[in-house]
Amino acid sequence: MQSSRWVAWSLAVVSFSFTGCARPRASSPPPPPTVRVAAATVRNVPLFVESVGTLDGYLNVDLRARVKGYLARQHYQDGAAVREGQLLFSIDAAEYDAALASAKATLARVTAAQEHARVLAGRRQLLAAQGAVSQQELEDAQAQHREADAEVEVARAALRQAELNLTYTRIRSPVSGVCGLALVRPGNLVGQDGATLLATVSQLDPIRVTFPLSEVDYARSPDRLKRLAGRDLAWARGQFARLDRGEAAEDDDPGVELVLSDGSVLPHRGVVIAANRQVDQTTGTIQLEALFPNPGGTLRPGQYGRVRVPRPEEGRNAIAVPEQAFIEVQGTYSVAVVGAGNKVQLRRVQVGPSADGVRIVRAGVQAGERVVVDGLQKATDGAVVDAQPVQTAPVTGAR
Repeated sequence: MQSSRWVAWSLAVVSFSFTGCARPRASSPPPPPTVRVAAATVRNVPLFVESVGTLDGYLNVDLRARVKGYLARQHYQDGAAVREGQLLFSIDAAEYDAALASAKATLARVTAAQEHARVLAGRRQLLAAQGAVSQQELEDAQAQHREADAEVEVARAALRQAELNLTYTRIRSPVSGVCGLALVRPGNLVGQDGATLLATVSQLDPIRVTFPLSEVDYARSPDRLKRLAGRDLAWARGQFARLDRGEAAEDDDPGVELVLSDGSVLPHRGVVIAANRQVDQTTGTIQLEALFPNPGGTLRPGQYGRVRVPRPEEGRNAIAVPEQAFIEVQGTYSVAVVGAGNKVQLRRVQVGPSADGVRIVRAGVQAGERVVVDGLQKATDGAVVDAQPVQTAPVTGAR
């Protein structure tokens, strides 16, 4: 019994000795976190000044009833495209037909009286030369002749007015474009208390866009905006053809872009044709006008869009970094630069304007340096990372 206890105790001691003398295995360090990096590149970044613009027709013409009468007929469909000279409304012309006939009759009457006065004055002239009539009678006859001449001129003017009034009963489109909804329907009396507005016709191709430009941006491009004299519709159409071919407009002008309310960009670039005479002191902006091609009339007056004016003086040979690489804290920007040995260094940078997907860096990053664009939460200052390159999207536009 005692020997059994001794054997058990010996085995326990041996087991404890082997257990206590065993050395723990060393654990392997975790792998460095994987991040995605992109190189800062030197490129020409297309930068724009972007402003909200208001669309309007190149020409907007109000159609008004210039004579009094009942609206007899509407000759177009609401909102339809119309041609220059097309008949759009007609007013009951019976009253003006009668007035024209009366004016013609009056002219015929006074013309006959004029001929009679002419003959009478000629006869008195001959008799006065023979001493058969007095000088007073001759002067009376001559005065009657002059008065008859004046009455003929008055009658002719009345006839022209009657003819005009008759033409006013037929309202035609002064331009080609789109005629809006009729504001007065047939059967109503128009022109009673003034020229009644019937509808509005807008010439939609090209479309006119009015937008503000800041005083600072205006001062940056004075030469470009001073060469606006002579920029009319014919000039603009010539520039549209050049821009659609991918060329620059006159004076190496790249044109302006229009971003629609749904975010799409109008496929046709436009040109600036006019600038207001002064800068608005309350907003510090100057109003500019641009024309854009609008084939098919898809753009309509009253729409809004964002006008992009190129800033060619900026963005050339600029250092560009993908937008997602920036860490913004209270208006300051930083990036995580992966240097030698894949070691991370957080740097504060000075940034410039941003384009679609990239932002210009003015100081803090050199061309070719790698910056973290994915996995910023893992890129702490001084950490070693597994940097994997990522393909960046090309620049398609700017703001």
